[in-house]
Amino acid sequence: MKNGKYQTLFLEQSSLDSWLDYERSLRKENFLKWDMVILTASNEAQAEIYRHEIETRCAARRLPEGVHYAVLPDPGGKRVGSGGATFHVLRYIAEQSPGKGDHFAGKRILVIHSGGDSKRVPQYSVCGKLFSPVPRELPDGRPSTLFDEFMVSMSGVPSRMKEGMVVLSGDVLLLFNPLQLDFQYRGAAAISIKAPAETGKDHGVFLSGRGDLVERFLHKQSVETLERLGAVNESGRVDLDTGAIALDAELMNALYRLISTDNRPDPEKYAEFVNERARVSFYGDFLYPLAKGSSLESFYEEAPEGERTTELQSCRKKIWEALSGFNLKLIRLSPAEFIHFGTTGELLSLVTEQVEDYGYLGWKKQVVTNAPEGADYAAHKAYVGRRAEIGRGAYLENSFILGETVVGEGAVVSNLRLDGQNIRPHTVIHGLRLLDGRYAARVYGTHDNPKGTLEGNAGFLGTTLGRFLEENSMSAEDLWEEGTSRTLWEAKLYPACKDMGEALEYGEILYRMAEGSAPEEQVKRWKSAERLSLCGSFNRADGIYGGDWQCALQNRILASKFTAKLEQGVYYREALKVFGAAGLTPAIQEILEKDAAEADTSLQIRIDYAVSRWQKEHQLAYDRAESRCFSSIQRAVYQRAISHIPTERKRISREEVTVELPVRVNWGGGWTDTPPYCIEQGGVVLNAAIRLGGVLPIRSVVRRLEEPCIQLESVDVGAFETVRDAAVIQQYNDPFDPFALHKAALISCGIIPLKDKADLRELLTEMGGGIYLATQVVGVPKGSGLGTSSILSAACVKALSRFFGGEASDGEVSETVLCMEQIMSTGGGWQDQIGGLMPGIKFLRTDPGMEQAVRAEQVRIPDPARRELEERFALIYTGQRRLARNLLRDVVGGYIGARPESLEALREMKPAAALMRFALEQGDIDEFARLLNRHWDISKKLDSGSTNTCIDQIFLVCEDLIDGRFIAGAGGGGFLQVILKKGITRAELAARLHHVFQDSGVRVWESEFVY
Repeated sequence: MKNGKYQTLFLEQSSLDSWLDYERSLRKENFLKWDMVILTASNEAQAEIYRHEIETRCAARRLPEGVHYAVLPDPGGKRVGSGGATFHVLRYIAEQSPGKGDHFAGKRILVIHSGGDSKRVPQYSVCGKLFSPVPRELPDGRPSTLFDEFMVSMSGVPSRMKEGMVVLSGDVLLLFNPLQLDFQYRGAAAISIKAPAETGKDHGVFLSGRGDLVERFLHKQSVETLERLGAVNESGRVDLDTGAIALDAELMNALYRLISTDNRPDPEKYAEFVNERARVSFYGDFLYPLAKGSSLESFYEEAPEGERTTELQSCRKKIWEALSGFNLKLIRLSPAEFIHFGTTGELLSLVTEQVEDYGYLGWKKQVVTNAPEGADYAAHKAYVGRRAEIGRGAYLENSFILGETVVGEGAVVSNLRLDGQNIRPHTVIHGLRLLDGRYAARVYGTHDNPKGTLEGNAGFLGTTLGRFLEENSMSAEDLWEEGTSRTLWEAKLYPACKDMGEALEYGEILYRMAEGSAPEEQVKRWKSAERLSLCGSFNRADGIYGGDWQCALQNRILASKFTAKLEQGVYYREALKVFGAAGLTPAIQEILEKDAAEADTSLQIRIDYAVSRWQKEHQLAYDRAESRCFSSIQRAVYQRAISHIPTERKRISREEVTVELPVRVNWGGGWTDTPPYCIEQGGVVLNAAIRLGGVLPIRSVVRRLEEPCIQLESVDVGAFETVRDAAVIQQYNDPFDPFALHKAALISCGIIPLKDKADLRELLTEMGGGIYLATQVVGVPKGSGLGTSSILSAACVKALSRFFGGEASDGEVSETVLCMEQIMSTGGGWQDQIGGLMPGIKFLRTDPGMEQAVRAEQVRIPDPARRELEERFALIYTGQRRLARNLLRDVVGGYIGARPESLEALREMKPAAALMRFALEQGDIDEFARLLNRHWDISKKLDSGSTNTCIDQIFLVCEDLIDGRFIAGAGGGGFLQVILKKGITRAELAARLHHVFQDSGVRVWESEFVY
């Protein structure tokens, strides 16, 4: 196996192992953790941001409990160097245990030095490089940052050490396996990896001596010097300083004694080492004396972190005396990887080009974004609108990119809401909110060096600072305050604006000024504005707002990714994984509710349904979202249905009309006729009309009355009412009203207005008399599954149509029944009414769309097969009504939520119905029976509640007598259908059932097909 492949596999497994350690640190109290985690910051404002980030993670339980977390800014906001910051850390640790003899014994401490200004990546000045993004999603779904990577990768380190302090550099990501660490040392241990000498010249390099002890520490030396001193091996590699250093308690005490007296902090000594003049360096001043080949004289000559001052030299002498007796052990990690987040250019290259080199760690160009995977630009927590144009190699982070925004090739957009702007190629534009509520948009080139000076011909936006001044008739005093260095970092370029829109306008002006194309009035406007530098805007930035902005942006992105998955037909449970372990926070639920309200019905119902399921599964109130979902379906169908209510005036033409209709049995395609499935996919159903007990059981009677009133009667219920007020008819949607169906029929047929006020007496007088409307279901139990309620509605519509001199077609009647069911809020599909209206066996189809025009075809069965079917078909009553449960919502919800089993079942039902038709037309009743069994299995997959112990037992009892079995309607009770084996009679089936079930109500009912 090649070394590269071996290293990749090793580091991939190491990353997985570190994540497991991290998760254990969150869950297990006895897992060995850090006692303290301390971050250093450049000032109090940056420290507040760090604290906010830590508190947010602690609140979400994404940091181990029982650990003391602290953020320490440089005292007074003064730049005291990384060594001064370390002294500050030691004093803080000692103050946490006042009066104790040894402040450091037995403690495991992690320190991350992260107090820089990030001058070379100014967009991270405010949040610090420590909380800058890393291009991957953590296994729990969060977008990662350097801090998160540190906390994960270092989770296993405490178990490798007895005590001491591990110090990390906040801009370096070290990939390794903690099992490689050997913390058996006295003094300090430097964690190193092999790296090219070209990399080593920009960092520190260790030259090892005997026993893996560091002989010399070479800080930022040229390649030639490294080679001359023997630090470069035959492969051209050096032992690189990764910024990770471990100090034992004894060395920590030695350092602490420099700033304390009698084991207590001494303000005078502390001030000597922690100040701007000395600027003691952790790496240059603490490590150098530990190398065995060092001398005090050469230490004095070592390049300082700040200026070479007498204060620093005095500190170095005392540090040498305190530390030169200790060793610096070299711990070489291999395989391991070192990633430095240095300049804007390096960052851009890392996230757009090199990111693929770290694919084994889950790194990718698109992280927590709605940007398409595989796009040729990088995006991290960025929302990209469909009309936006993003150039190749660009990088978007923490931003909304809306409208017709154009982002040029290789550009960087950070922390902004763009809407129609044009961002030039190879430039950075970064938005900041200031503490006073104003805003600034900071613009510069991706390869501009903020440390570059006017005198050094520093670049700026494709030109130089000098040419920028010349092109716009300015002097240096227009850009730099007296006493500040003439660097790009200190140049006052960015106006403080009332809002970000104005700040972006100034960004465009700056582009033009750099190009030499800005109109004079724009240059004047820019000159007269209060302007801030990169440094000044960083110091006045509202960092907490930036964190809140990112949180809101991330929620917006996650919500968009979620709805996109729902649009693609992804199962809602899978789509919910977008939100990771945090799930649907209240903020995201609010966004989704707004998205649903603005979406078309198809997407709206899916958003609301998914949200309701998540709420239900987490034992939260879910009825509001669920109701919105199903109300939306009902409302969409209702609006279409009421548009078909006739408005022409009516005149009674008959004294009395009676309509009798059969019930129906469903064989294939049931549920595909139900909205929203039929609206989105079209429906296919096979059913047949039957008599029960030798009669047509569904009856409706309409009779003219002399008195201008309406009489309603439900014969089988024994209810009667006389109505003299149209408003009573308009109260049609009470589910407990025995006349709800009658009222809905009168409204849907256009006899009584839906909502408008009307004088009932006048209406009926104009029609020619009062109306008596009666319904009756003869001998059919409630909840039979034979479509009685819809067919009864159809009987009413058909009777009323004839009563007023018309003869509505089956399609028109079906359309009116759909309207009735919607205004009664009972829902349902179209197959029941067609099943009762048309005789015979029918194959029914509709196309997708709100207008569900049913195409009905009679199934032509050869006479011998027809007789065979009549002899072998039997109806069994279960003796129980269908259970009162929310069946419609369960089944329709399975489709809306893209439950795989539901979608598969609905897909299989259509061809099953077509195959049943084919089998009947071919005269193959055995094949029809086999397909009926298949459909029964499909139905149970769609709704497990379609069967129960009673139904299973009935089928089991007569298993040897039947070839085919199915339910009537939705199942769970009512009637069952069977195809008897050849030679078996209904009488034999009836005898078997009676023998087993006695007088429980389970029996065979007399039935026959209606042709």
